[in-house]
Amino acid sequence: MNRRVVVTGASSGIGEATARRFVKHGWQVVAVARREERLAALAAETGVDTFVADVTKQNDVDALAGYLRELGPIHALVNNAGGAFGLASVEDSDPDDWTRMFDVNVVGTKRVTSALLPLLREGIVAGQSASILMVTSIAGHVAYEGGSGYNAAKFAQHALTAVLRLELAGEPIRVIEVAPGMVKTEEFALVRFAGDTAKADSVYDNVPDPLVAEDIAETIVHAIELPPFVNLDLITVKPVAQAAPHKMIRGELKIR
Repeated sequence: MNRRVVVTGASSGIGEATARRFVKHGWQVVAVARREERLAALAAETGVDTFVADVTKQNDVDALAGYLRELGPIHALVNNAGGAFGLASVEDSDPDDWTRMFDVNVVGTKRVTSALLPLLREGIVAGQSASILMVTSIAGHVAYEGGSGYNAAKFAQHALTAVLRLELAGEPIRVIEVAPGMVKTEEFALVRFAGDTAKADSVYDNVPDPLVAEDIAETIVHAIELPPFVNLDLITVKPVAQAAPHKMIRGELKIR
């Protein structure tokens, strides 16, 4: 059976790595992101289908749904598009940053999920299930100083995921949440620090073996490829050096 998965935020980081891994596992992939040139490069390398869309724009999401309806059935959706902006406190942070984070992490996830659920239902055959997987964060489970708006947005996305699972109970549709901890990617910290390379690099300084995008991609594909009656409600993935968002070991890990 040909299996098709839609991956949002697929132009870099976890989304790009996830699209690549699905291709290696024989899936037909629709990679969705805002940056057309990066999607074109990914398509040239891997053969994925691509669609340029911004999940914060309803017209883009509606157009994506129309494109997919013409393309054929879809069997899984990976809601990966998201991001963090700033590390300021609740008191000092910019409300516009909060709006941006809620729009992409929470409302964007809602937009895409609502638009594609009918197509996921249409793709279900007897004995199989569809999958909706949310890439959230440990920031959606544990608050930390400097988390501020990102904590708030990811807690909201976690709640959205839990509610959706309850709403879809009784249908053969799995709702899976993957909550990564520290993942060293080319852009996440750089975007959070508004392009300040030195600050972005300092996040990972002397951290032994931080996770990389491919680690999370492997987790995502594994969860979706499990037997259709198995649902991994929540998978928390952290490097061994990270005990919590606010407790990161720097330097060699040693036996005490």
